[in-house]
Amino acid sequence: MLGRIRRLKGQMEAVERALEAEAPCGDILNLVASVRGAVNGLMGELIEDHIRVHVVDPDKDADAERAQGAAELIDVVRKYLK
Repeated sequence: MLGRIRRLKGQMEAVERALEAEAPCGDILNLVASVRGAVNGLMGELIEDHIRVHVVDPDKDADAERAQGAAELIDVVRKYLK
């Protein structure tokens, strides 16, 4: 996760540099879209980790129905945040 944060920081710095250089709006919009994607990726990873640690780990739960439900929830979160 720290790697994601560092990449996100670099992307935000690129937006700042582009704004300071008065880059074309399209270029800045593309940079911001990249930042949004990075934030969504981080959010997805955090939610998945939270489910696995604090709710149920689908790879370790003996209750097959709970494990399947957790796996489905993780899958939905991944798809939603893409």
